Amino acid sequence: MQIVEFIFGIAVLIFVHELGHFIAARLLKVEVEEFGFGFPPRITKLFEHKGTAFTLNWIPLGGFVRPKGENDPSIEGGLAAASPWVRLGVLFAGPVMNLLTGIILGILLFYTLGDRVLDKVLVQSTVPGSPAAEAGLQAGDLFISANGQAIDSVEKLQTIVSENVGKTISFVLQRGSQTLTVPIMPRTDPPEGQGPLGVGLSNPTRPVSLPTAAYRGVYAAYENVNAIVLLPVRMIRGQVTPQEGRLVGYKGMFDIYQRIQSPLWFFMMISISLGIMNLLPLPALDGGRIIMTLPEILIHRRVPMKYENAINMVGFTLLLLLLIYINLQDFINPIQLP
Repeated sequence: MQIVEFIFGIAVLIFVHELGHFIAARLLKVEVEEFGFGFPPRITKLFEHKGTAFTLNWIPLGGFVRPKGENDPSIEGGLAAASPWVRLGVLFAGPVMNLLTGIILGILLFYTLGDRVLDKVLVQSTVPGSPAAEAGLQAGDLFISANGQAIDSVEKLQTIVSENVGKTISFVLQRGSQTLTVPIMPRTDPPEGQGPLGVGLSNPTRPVSLPTAAYRGVYAAYENVNAIVLLPVRMIRGQVTPQEGRLVGYKGMFDIYQRIQSPLWFFMMISISLGIMNLLPLPALDGGRIIMTLPEILIHRRVPMKYENAINMVGFTLLLLLLIYINLQDFINPIQLP
């Protein structure tokens, strides 16, 4: 199910990107020949509306938009024949749609997640066979105290446990309306990644208002954009290691998806990343095509179409080779997750 959820989520984000191009093209009077669900080869033509063929294709990873006359300015009503401002509007629409989707997902995340109550510690999970599981701790139990000391943070609980490894600790827990006293002896040599108690810790949450969720969702999106844009600078300064800042392909993204607790957070980050990456000034990407359009606005001279098409073709080939390399690296040198 995780694989299905992951593929569906990525496909939706790619589809949203293409939908942005399609909506902008329609609003700006640029004719669209085809809107494809999935990538070719084509399975069937679903229907046709206002001159656009809506098709279903075999590769279920998003979709594509094929504007009329995309690379030929001699075709009337096509994209290449439109004014530079119209072309910029169509080109910007896909990345902007991804950025807006990231903001919406961020708002939904904070609205459904709520506020973390940082001075309370919750049992999120227990490892079968661990001291916590043997003592009967359950997901949802709230730590009140340990050996008479009030638990007001995850760090406080971890400190008490580490200081009493191999000794019995008397925990007071709240379970619903019940108050329980449970003795547990933390392990001296726990399995890797489990800890002395074998318990996953979290904070309880409380509901937040929609305006609060909107503010936090927008701010979280801003922080993600800031992190992506400044990543090269931080790598140059040595603040981020090459391993931490490396690009990942589908397998790498799925490895992260398996470990992350919130699908909404994951797809918010991926949607924002898609928006930013597509604005990079690289040939074949939206950003590269935007750069090719700017001379027509700034100096009223258009880049000859034969040169633009050649640059985009070379850029697309290099981009494809880079994507193959990145995806191979996910298998040869898998990312190391904390």
